[in-house]
Amino acid sequence: MAKLANVGVGGKNPVRIMGILNTSHESFYKKSIHTSTIKIKNYIKEMENTGADFIDVGGMSTAPYLPTMISEKTESKRVLSAIKIIQNASNLPISVDTCRAKVAKDALENGVEIINDISGLKYDDEMKKVVSKFSPSLILCAYDSKTVLGNPITSTKKLLRESLKIAKSSHISSEKIVLDPAIGFFRKTGQGQFFTKIKSDWVERDLSIIQNLNLIKQSFPILISVSNKSFLGRILGKENPADRLFGSIAAETISVVNGADVIRTHNVQATKDAITIASKLSKQHKGL
Repeated sequence: MAKLANVGVGGKNPVRIMGILNTSHESFYKKSIHTSTIKIKNYIKEMENTGADFIDVGGMSTAPYLPTMISEKTESKRVLSAIKIIQNASNLPISVDTCRAKVAKDALENGVEIINDISGLKYDDEMKKVVSKFSPSLILCAYDSKTVLGNPITSTKKLLRESLKIAKSSHISSEKIVLDPAIGFFRKTGQGQFFTKIKSDWVERDLSIIQNLNLIKQSFPILISVSNKSFLGRILGKENPADRLFGSIAAETISVVNGADVIRTHNVQATKDAITIASKLSKQHKGL
């Protein structure tokens, strides 16, 4: 496959779409959960036919406001089961959404090409050894185990630089790296283990990040994952994630215009149409 990082609005490659497949019963967006063979096959085919370039498989929900921790064994079992089904149904590259080294190792041994680590390689010390051995493409998410203060743009860039340093020490080529500024994962409080604590308003933080993506890039492509997330629910007054489709599309469109290179989404067909137009308008704007 083309390297995950080989994307961009301004270059020859279009903005690409990462379709989400959740195998975790705890996930906040119930429509994204598929566990049976036939449902996973049908969902993968649907995403492939409507514009997905990659499939991102999650075996454990990491929503910061939910108590979703499960065992590594359970997470790995869910992920490996889905991987085999996807490989029999499609040739799309597979990403696994995990920050635990054992799960990543199991996935990479079974043909996965991308690890999407929402801790930016910081949660599990063994992850460095795993990525060094297998050299996958990486999605590095902004994360800190301590409370983060200060300007959201500056602090996010700092956290991402820390993850880039870890990836470099693990001998990962910069061409294999995409950065994720972690929309939805900076909170004042939470029940999960995989979010970064801040003292400022988390919705304002996320809006600031989306408005300033080009300041965060640091010469790397940016992945944005806003699909059906709770900041949209807060703004729209819609508690049910299933009611946030139009808000998701609007946020994804603005993200592309502001510099996003990969969009991770539950809503592949709608997102494909939206970012096709957003990419055209973004290019037109740059040519003025």
